[in-house]
Amino acid sequence: MVKIGNVLSLFDGMSGGQLALRSAGIEYDAYYSSEIKPHAIAVTQHNFPETIQVGDVTELTKSDLPKIDLLIGGSPCQDLTILGQSREGLEGKKSILFFEYVRLLKELKPKYFLLENVASMRNADRDLISKILGVEPILINSNLVSAQHRRRYYWTNIPGVEQPEDLTILLDDIIDRTAEREENMSEKKQAFIDKKRDGSMWVRVDGEKSMPITARGYAAWNTQFITNKDGTIRDLTLDEYKRLQTIPDWYEFPVIKSKATDLIGDGWTIEVVAHIFQGLKS
Repeated sequence: MVKIGNVLSLFDGMSGGQLALRSAGIEYDAYYSSEIKPHAIAVTQHNFPETIQVGDVTELTKSDLPKIDLLIGGSPCQDLTILGQSREGLEGKKSILFFEYVRLLKELKPKYFLLENVASMRNADRDLISKILGVEPILINSNLVSAQHRRRYYWTNIPGVEQPEDLTILLDDIIDRTAEREENMSEKKQAFIDKKRDGSMWVRVDGEKSMPITARGYAAWNTQFITNKDGTIRDLTLDEYKRLQTIPDWYEFPVIKSKATDLIGDGWTIEVVAHIFQGLKS
């Protein structure tokens, strides 16, 4: 087991960084989490009670922290993604938080850093991030290690990062075709499913891979339906959402499902990041 020093995770969410480090077989002295969503903090502390919460990234300074050896984070993508309503780029209200990552990177001078964001951003934004960080990103599709299409850029100075091996995981490997529809499904959602039984473009009920899950509502619920063997169409179960992001079965979400899928959709594909972290063993 390899051990590094202190880790600081910005925009930590459900603390996927800790899951990835554990999967990669890397120990650390302490894990500092910058997060402001109460349900995200609750989920992290439930699974990793030794996590040190440090609050809002905009108020965090070098004096609040010890020496940091690894800085990680996925800055907000809402103004960068093609799915965003404004698409104002790095100057947008949420995606401008990227510059807080840069500020702390310069202040803390960690040995290693990792930044993740969507591949659907404009080339100008991608190139600006690369110029500021001084490294070119590697584009990795999560479909190599999971049953989900999810293209993301990763900027890092961790050595030796290459494409993961294709594990050829398909939807049928993670889906429970006998699961029942949720009894508490909203009328609006149920009506939408019933209306789209014809398998139109909005309902991705079958296929080898899932479309990307997001934090919008029920993790892009208008595209994440499954057809059971009896022909009924249903939403993914929480366990299926977890498997799409390669979250281990033991990880628990002591919050309502909509809050859980918000965190899952906003988070990392764990095994992609674990693959990147293998370079820390060099």
